[in-house]
Amino acid sequence: MQDRANKDIAVVGGGIIGVSIALKLQSLGYDVAIYDRKGIAAEASQGNAGAFAFSEIVPLATPGILTKAPKWLLDPMGPLSIPPAYALQLAPWMLRFWRASWKDRYHASMAAQAELMSLSRQALERQIEATQGERLMQRDGQLQLFEGEKEFRASLPVWETRRAHGIRFELLSSAEEIAEIQPGLDHRFTHAGFTPDWTNTLDPKAWCQHLADRFCALGGKVELQEVTGVSLEGGKPKLRLGGAVHHPDKVVLAAGAWSHHLARQLGEKIPLETERGYNTTLPKGAFDLRTHVTFGSHGFVASRINGGVRIGGAVELGGLKRAPNYRRADVLLKKAQRFMPGLQTEGGQQWMGFRPSMPDSLPVIGCASASPSVIFAFGHGHLGLTQSAATAELVVSLITGARESQLLRAFAPQRFS
Repeated sequence: MQDRANKDIAVVGGGIIGVSIALKLQSLGYDVAIYDRKGIAAEASQGNAGAFAFSEIVPLATPGILTKAPKWLLDPMGPLSIPPAYALQLAPWMLRFWRASWKDRYHASMAAQAELMSLSRQALERQIEATQGERLMQRDGQLQLFEGEKEFRASLPVWETRRAHGIRFELLSSAEEIAEIQPGLDHRFTHAGFTPDWTNTLDPKAWCQHLADRFCALGGKVELQEVTGVSLEGGKPKLRLGGAVHHPDKVVLAAGAWSHHLARQLGEKIPLETERGYNTTLPKGAFDLRTHVTFGSHGFVASRINGGVRIGGAVELGGLKRAPNYRRADVLLKKAQRFMPGLQTEGGQQWMGFRPSMPDSLPVIGCASASPSVIFAFGHGHLGLTQSAATAELVVSLITGARESQLLRAFAPQRFS
């Protein structure tokens, strides 16, 4: 790490991944600027459920997953939706998703995800301590609900996998036990799993802004500019910023769902797809929510945000250009009202965001093939907030020339080549 104070690093993306990376690099003496077309936490980082989901180590592409997909797809408002006009464009990604569900790939992906989650938990605590951010955390655990014994028993292998990776949990087998943790739920939920170490932030946008404020207070720059191009000139990165050009020493590409378009300009074809997530945030007093609640078979969650309740989730694989279909948010809210009978649904604010997802549920963290001076850090899907602090530490290890680990090889941008 020689002459690190003289190194000029541009981070493309002002979401939680980009901001965490910029702050970590700055703490090591680098001169860092963040470039974003809309500003800090203006996309997926502002409207997510606010969860640090360290127990979610199982990839979406599980063995046999595609046998369930047709049933989901028959319901246009179900937990998984693909607009018919987008299906052909999505086919190559779905083929890779299917391959990722084979047992060999699945077990390798889960091992890498579990290791990243372990690092993420430790890295978050380091980040909270370094930025005095505990006031923005709520450590109330998570309750995953099941309708009936059959659905609960089907989940047991996943709980055993979590146990094998050191994740603490308690299994509940009655509505009465569930009500001790979270009262007010419909009695159709007869079983549950409670993960006490689950953490949420009071507000994901406020947490990202807290980190950005710290970054700026220590001399970091946030530039409200769209990066329209990334290339190499004389072996050095070149950014096009509208009509201007910038030549940093290194570039970190952390632009979420837009990242693969910029990566393609460097000759890197990365199979990233956009999951469009929907939610409705209800004001304070909407429900006495005491923990993060996951309605797994219905594809959505309820979380506390600034004293209110955010109802959101589901997966719509529809790209970046289609107009939002807020009927999906309406359906989730109506389901939530059935499952949480006392929920007051007036005064809600709807939102849709783009989650950058890879077929194997693992992020892209690594150097571009064209140059080690361009580092990719995107594709975290539902887990961007969860894995942001760890991603920052891994990117630092790449920039400082630390020895590449087996973990980083699992996230290599070239793994689908």
